Amino acid sequence: MIPTASTSLPGAHPGNLDGRLFSVSSTVLLPPPATASGQLQWYAVYTRPRHEKRIKEQLDGKSLESFLPLYEAVHRWKDRRVRVSLPVFPSYLFVRIALPEHRLPVLTVPGVVNLVGRPGCPTPIEDQEIEALLVCSVHGHRMMPHPYLNVGGRVRVRSGPLADLEGILVRKKGRSRLILSVKLIARSVAVEVDADDVAPSGHLAF
Repeated sequence: MIPTASTSLPGAHPGNLDGRLFSVSSTVLLPPPATASGQLQWYAVYTRPRHEKRIKEQLDGKSLESFLPLYEAVHRWKDRRVRVSLPVFPSYLFVRIALPEHRLPVLTVPGVVNLVGRPGCPTPIEDQEIEALLVCSVHGHRMMPHPYLNVGGRVRVRSGPLADLEGILVRKKGRSRLILSVKLIARSVAVEVDADDVAPSGHLAF
């Protein structure tokens, strides 16, 4: 699988898939300004199946900052193989908005089911969880779906583009993977790392 990402972060630059394992598709947008009634925070948008990309396009059209992590997989269609981009978190994408003023513009996008949280009260996502995913996307690190994992010994990346990121280290087939999780939606991704670049962070995840 060849990861990519779609994000409306200012300053991101499109990558080139030819001969690479990763690319970033970006749209430069001005995020909605924070107001006295609310501050900009990340929220999870729950969507109808296979509507994530279309919803992101419409959020971009409304100048709402959004982030849709994607990865590439090869599907077989009859006598040929086709490379397709799929959401890392099916039926989810993320928006950075201020509530309550930007709630309605998100909920009125066709295909949006709701903002994740209690009824009528969306729950913000911890900034560091989204920032970890954004760092992986922008720097082109392989990012793949992984069964949700939030228990285990945590490590911190000591050097390189992912320096200071924390996650749970797992080893599979001789390779080390850093597991990053979004607790609110109980979903995880795996990013390959060099075992020599990580060290225990000093506490356990529960």
